[in-house]
Amino acid sequence: SKNEERRSMVFLRKGPKLPAWEDALLAGREPKSLLKRGLRYVSLSLIMKGMTSTPDFLWGLHEVQKLNLSRNQLVVIPPSLGKLDRLVVLNLGGNCLKCLPKEIGLLRNLKVLFVNMNCLKEVPAELSLCRKLEVLSLSHNCISQLPLSFTDLTSLRKLNLSNNRFVQIPLCIFALRSLDFLHLGSNKLENIAESIQYLVNLQIFIVENNNIRSLPRSLCYVSTLELLNVDYNAIQSLPEDLYLLRRLRRIAWNPMDKGLHIAHNPLSRPLPEVVEGGLDVLFNYLRDKK
Repeated sequence: SKNEERRSMVFLRKGPKLPAWEDALLAGREPKSLLKRGLRYVSLSLIMKGMTSTPDFLWGLHEVQKLNLSRNQLVVIPPSLGKLDRLVVLNLGGNCLKCLPKEIGLLRNLKVLFVNMNCLKEVPAELSLCRKLEVLSLSHNCISQLPLSFTDLTSLRKLNLSNNRFVQIPLCIFALRSLDFLHLGSNKLENIAESIQYLVNLQIFIVENNNIRSLPRSLCYVSTLELLNVDYNAIQSLPEDLYLLRRLRRIAWNPMDKGLHIAHNPLSRPLPEVVEGGLDVLFNYLRDKK
């Protein structure tokens, strides 16, 4: 009857909506119709679609340059990822990935990669084949080491390794001379190697919430530093040459501010009162002491 048909139509309208890509395919549209063509990049966003696996049609969209698969429930990314060799930006954040396929090394045009908030325990050595990579976020995973081949990522400028399981800063990082941002907060670091001085372009260095007991003298020679965050560590004394970091403009309290973040450390030399006096007072104290 017509009444029953109306009721069934209402029920269908109220039912759970299909993800946009499924809806498009069921309507007979080409997968390419999902692509957005901007001024610079051809992009595809499948964010928050409840996906537990990637749709097969995805690997045929060879022209896509920006791909966002973040905030789903993906457990694995298949080797077919390597077919998307025009990718410039890839966002896999907020999934359940335990590993990345070695075929990620085929993405030779990749400049930005987010794999934050997953379940990674290691990073494939093949990632170092992405020589154009400039931004890499691996935060909020279970990683404790990086492959030595990372020394080949000479274009890398921003690296986020926060909220992982690093006990020491991986040696390969000190070869990344283009780095201007390095975040290693909320790990298990006990020290900062003297080799930190080789990061000659480093502007932002964050190692808050670790187990660091002292700062190396060589850190004072990274003259490009504008933000140094060592909050919430076990630091008892500061190197006498710290005043050489002239781009640190002040003692900073807001996490977003540039400057020296030194709060919540058991400082005995200099006395906490000296630090509270501001950066000029602190630097004068260190100069006089030297």
